[in-house]
Amino acid sequence: MTDEQDLVHFLKQDAELIKLLHAVANLDLPDCWICAGYIRSKVWDHLHGYETSTKTDDVDVIYFDPNQPEEAVEKQLEERLFRLIPDVPWSVKNQARMHHVNNLPPYASSVDALAHFPETVTAIGVRLQSDGSLILAAPHGIHDLINMHVIPTPLFDSNSSKHPIYLERLQQKNWSAKWPNITIHTSFSY
Repeated sequence: MTDEQDLVHFLKQDAELIKLLHAVANLDLPDCWICAGYIRSKVWDHLHGYETSTKTDDVDVIYFDPNQPEEAVEKQLEERLFRLIPDVPWSVKNQARMHHVNNLPPYASSVDALAHFPETVTAIGVRLQSDGSLILAAPHGIHDLINMHVIPTPLFDSNSSKHPIYLERLQQKNWSAKWPNITIHTSFSY
C-alpha cells in the first residue's frame, strides 16, 4: 500500500466495511463517514498480515447536521443501525455539536472535525457514494497510517495544552500490544 488509490482499493475489497457503509448510507445523513479507529485497525491488521481482524471497540460514524445538534438524535441513529446490524458496536456523533464536547471553536464540516482528532492515523474517514465508489477523507494525509507512525495532529502536538490528552490516549489504547510494528511519536514533526 503506497498511496490513497491503493488504500481506497484495499478498503473497497473489505466486505464487512462495505456492508457497514451500506447500513450507514441508509440513514441518509449529511456529510457522513465511517472513521477513526475502525479504519485504522483495518489497515494495520492488513499491514501486520493478520488473518482475522482485531476486535474493535466501536465503529465510529460521524456526520454534520447543525439543524439537529441534540445528542438524543445520535442515540436514535445508533438504534437504527443496531436494528440493521445488531452485532456491531455503533457510535454515532454529530460533529456540529462535538466542538462543545472538545472545547474548540465550531467545526465547519465532518472533515474539519476529523482534522481535529488527536492522532493523524485516526483522522481518516471513508464513505460510500451513490455510484458505489468510496471517498476517502484524510485531512492529514495517509502517510502516517500506511507507514504505521502514530503522531499527534497539530492541535495535540507537544507544544499544545491538549498534548497530555494525546499522551493519555497512547497509554490507554496501548496500540503497540496489538500492532507491534507501529512507531509512536510524541511530536507532530518526526
